[in-house]
Amino acid sequence: MIHTKGWRKPLAIFVYACLSLSSFVNGQSDAGTTYDAKAQAFEFDLGGVELSQDRFLDNQGRTLAYLKDIDVERLLYVFRTTHGLSTQQATPNGGWDSPDFPFRSHVQGHFLTAWAQCYAVLQDQTCYDRATYFVAELAKCQANNEAVGFTGGYVSGFPESEFAKLGNGTLTNGNVPYYAVHKTLAGILDVWRLTGDNTARDVLLSFASWVDNRTKSLSYDAMQKILQTEFGGMNDVLAEIYHQTGDEKWLTVAQRFDHAAVFDPLAAGKDEFDGLHANTQVPKWIGAAREYRATGDSRYLDIARNAWEFVVKSHTYAIGGNSQAEHFHAPNAIAAYLTNDTCEACNSYNMLKLTRELWLLDSDNTTYFDFYETSLLNHLLGQQNPDDSHGHITYFTPLNAGGRRGIGPAWGGGTWSTDYDSFWCCQGTALETNTKLMDSIYFHDDSTLFINLFMSSVLKWPEMGVTLTQSTTYPIGDTSQLKVSGQGDWTMKIRIPTWASGAELTLNGEPLSDVKATPGTYAEISRTWADGDVVEFRFPMSLRTIAANDDPSMVAIAYGPTVLCGNYGDQTLSGTPTLALDSIKRSSDSGLDFTSTADGKDVTLSAFYDAQGYNYNVYWTTTGNFDQA
Repeated sequence: MIHTKGWRKPLAIFVYACLSLSSFVNGQSDAGTTYDAKAQAFEFDLGGVELSQDRFLDNQGRTLAYLKDIDVERLLYVFRTTHGLSTQQATPNGGWDSPDFPFRSHVQGHFLTAWAQCYAVLQDQTCYDRATYFVAELAKCQANNEAVGFTGGYVSGFPESEFAKLGNGTLTNGNVPYYAVHKTLAGILDVWRLTGDNTARDVLLSFASWVDNRTKSLSYDAMQKILQTEFGGMNDVLAEIYHQTGDEKWLTVAQRFDHAAVFDPLAAGKDEFDGLHANTQVPKWIGAAREYRATGDSRYLDIARNAWEFVVKSHTYAIGGNSQAEHFHAPNAIAAYLTNDTCEACNSYNMLKLTRELWLLDSDNTTYFDFYETSLLNHLLGQQNPDDSHGHITYFTPLNAGGRRGIGPAWGGGTWSTDYDSFWCCQGTALETNTKLMDSIYFHDDSTLFINLFMSSVLKWPEMGVTLTQSTTYPIGDTSQLKVSGQGDWTMKIRIPTWASGAELTLNGEPLSDVKATPGTYAEISRTWADGDVVEFRFPMSLRTIAANDDPSMVAIAYGPTVLCGNYGDQTLSGTPTLALDSIKRSSDSGLDFTSTADGKDVTLSAFYDAQGYNYNVYWTTTGNFDQA
C-alpha cells in the first residue's frame, strides 16, 4: 500500500473528455482533450499561426532542414540494440547518444516532439512520416520485451535494470533514467496529440502503465528517495496524459513524482535554490502548474508561482537566462557569476513553458510575457548558429567579458552542436523551441484576442471567422500593424511592454485617444470589426540599463526589448570594460548597430541575438548618462 503522507487527493475536477479518435483539426487530435475551467485564456492550434519572413522564420527553417535530413535509423540504434532487435546496420551516434553514454536515448523524445510540431505547423509529410515511423519502431521494441527480460511496456535505449539500481541506491554511472523516460514519454505524447497516430497512443499508454506499475508499490519515503535523482518533468507529462485522456489514474501517477524537498519550501514562500541543479527543478514546477489545473489545489499554484517569481526576480541575467555551471546560487548573485558557462539553454526553454502555463491562469498579467519576450529574443533566438544550415546551437551562453557563443567547458558543449556527435540536452530543447516559435504570439478566450508577441505572422481564428495579419520589423523597428480580415464583435488586447513609455495606437489611421496604453498593461480595443480594419501601434524605443541585482554599477544595455553587446572581434578582454553612456549613437534606423566608446576606444554595439562569430561584452561599468536626443 502506498504511504499517503504528503499526498493530496484531487479536488473536484471539471472535465470534459472527448474520447473519440476520429476528429482532427489542423493536424491536432481532439482525442481525450480535457477542458480546464481554471484557464483564463487558450492557445491556438500550431497550424493556425504562420510565421512570415523574419529572423524567427530563418531559425525555424534551419531546424526543419536538420529534422528532415538526420538519419532516423541512427536515432533508433540504441533502442533497437537494447531491446534485442537488429540495428539495421546503422552507425551508432556519438556524444550523449553513444551506446555507452548513461542516459542515451533522451534526445529522441525531443526529435519526436519537433517532428510532430513540424507537421502541425506546416503539414509537412516528411516530418509526419518520420514521427510515425519512429513510434512504430518503438512499438516493435516494446513487443520484444519478454525476449530480453524486460517488463511489458518498457521502451528505452538503456536496460530496465537501471531502474532497479536507482531504487536500491546502487546507480553509480551518472544515469538519470526517469529524466530520459520523461523525454521519451513527452515525445510520444506529442506525436499522438499533434498527428492523431493511434500507435503513438498505444505505445504511450503502455509505457505510462509501466511507470505506474513500477512506482505504485513504493512507500512515500522510497519514492522521495528516488526523486533525489533528476527525473525531468515526470509529473508534467503524466498530468498531461491525464488532461488528454480524462483518466484520473494518470493524475495519481503524476502526483507520485511531487518532490517534497523542492515543493515544500516553495509552498512556504522560501527561496532555497542555492546549490541546486537548475534544470532539474524547472520541469517539476511546470508539472505543479499542470497539477493545479487538474486538481484546483492552490498549493500547486503557490509552488509554481513562487518558483517563477524567485527565478525571474532573483536568479535571472539581463538576457533572460539563468544558472551558472548549470546551478543556482544565492538570490541576486548576478555580477558575481559572469562566466563562460552561464545561461544553460534548457533552463530558458523550460522557464518559457512555465511562464506560458502561469499566464494562462492569469491572462491580465503582462509581466509574464515581458519576461517571455526577453528570454526568447535575447537568449534562445541567438542560441542557434545562423551560419549553420542545420541550425546547430550552443549549450551555454557565456556572459563573461569577452565571451563568445560556441566557447565553453567541453563537458557542457564547448562548441556548437553537430549532426551526430553531441546530442546534448540543449540541442534537444532547441529542436522544440525552433519548431514552435509561433505558439505564444496569440491567445484567445471566447471573445478576446491577446497579442503577446510582436512577430510578422498570420493568425486564423476560425471560431470568429477572422484572419489577422501582423506586419512588423520589430525589434529593429518600433511599429507594428495588425490587419483584420473578417468582421464581428470581439476585443483585441495588445501587450504594452513595461519599457514602452509613450505607446501610440491608431485605427485606420486615426488615433485611439480613448484607449489606454499604459506600460505593463494591455491596451484594450473593443468594437464591431469590419473587414480591412487596420490597427497600428508604435512602441517608442530608447536606451536603458539593466543593473545586476548584486552590483548596481554593473549593467547591461538594452534598446527597447533588445539587449545589446559590444563587438570585440577576436580580442581577449582582461576585465570588464567601462562604457561611456553618452557616446552611444544609433548608426541607422534599418538595423540595431550603435557606435560607442568603451575604455577610450570605439566599440560597435549590436543586438546580442546576432552576436555569433566574435567575442562580445554584455555587462559593463559605465560613465555619464544616455543622450536620448
